[in-house]
Amino acid sequence: MANPAAPGGARSFLQAVSKVTEEAPTPLRVVQMEGLALLKIIKHCEEFAPALVTGQLLGLDVGSVLEVTNCFPFPIREEDDEADADGANYQLEMMRCLREVNVDNNTIGWYQSCLLGSFQTVELIETFMNYQESIRRCVCIVYDPSRSSQGVLALKALKLTDSFMDLYRNNGLTGEKLREKKLSWVDIFEEIPIKVSNSALVSAFMKELEPESPVTQCDFDRLKLSTAPFMERNLEFLIGCMDDLSSEQNKFQYYYRNLSRQQSQQQAWLQKRRQENMARKAAGEEPLPEEDPSNPIFKPIPEPSRLEGYLVTNQISSYCNHINGVAGQNFNRLYLMKALHED
Repeated sequence: MANPAAPGGARSFLQAVSKVTEEAPTPLRVVQMEGLALLKIIKHCEEFAPALVTGQLLGLDVGSVLEVTNCFPFPIREEDDEADADGANYQLEMMRCLREVNVDNNTIGWYQSCLLGSFQTVELIETFMNYQESIRRCVCIVYDPSRSSQGVLALKALKLTDSFMDLYRNNGLTGEKLREKKLSWVDIFEEIPIKVSNSALVSAFMKELEPESPVTQCDFDRLKLSTAPFMERNLEFLIGCMDDLSSEQNKFQYYYRNLSRQQSQQQAWLQKRRQENMARKAAGEEPLPEEDPSNPIFKPIPEPSRLEGYLVTNQISSYCNHINGVAGQNFNRLYLMKALHED
């Protein structure tokens, strides 16, 4: 009696396996970074600032957590074909050496430095798409030395949203497609929370290194009221982004003017052709087709991509948030100084 039940059991097992394979992959919830890897990134970016640098992230993809256990910098070279080949060979050689010493050598993304948060570019999106061809889930760690000098650890883990990647692959960044998918400028990048972890031995060592004095010079530096250079640079970059946004808007205004002019020409041509057909019909002749693909006025006008406008809008929002945050901190410091003077 047990034999007839076997096919049913096998079928249920196959159904369970197929359900597991059909399930969507676990979404990325957090990027867990080793303290040593984080210090390597900060050291590399700070040493070469204000020049922009990049490097490789190594680690493990475990469920909803992307673990960054190690990293190494990319050499700075001139941009040409030979430099690209040398860079690829350098990455392969570094990963081979790390594998020989039993260190994690799985690529999970890259890190890069930026200046005042100006990282939202087309090059960043293209790099993401290149990584996505071979890595299912990858992130970009962005470190800003200029903002970190103001007492804030300016570190972000970014990834592209799935909906944006689908549109980008299919060249669907047009107004119609964006409205259909309900995709706005805030839906390009997704920021993943970063969690810094250390081993128990490292945590104990850091505890031993803590000074006995509860207040350090770094704590007093946070009370400085002079943030004029930082605010000035942010405002300069913000004005530049506003000019770029105005240029993008002019492109679309030019496109819509040409589209309206073409539609008027098509209507005039169609009206004329209908009048000709009426005359030919009255004369007993065959009517002419009402569409002529060879006519230039029927050639579709390509719509400009909205990617640049979306990226510039994202950058403007980032600069505004920076200015708002610094201004709020300045007000807190001013109220604190006022209270100290009154006392």
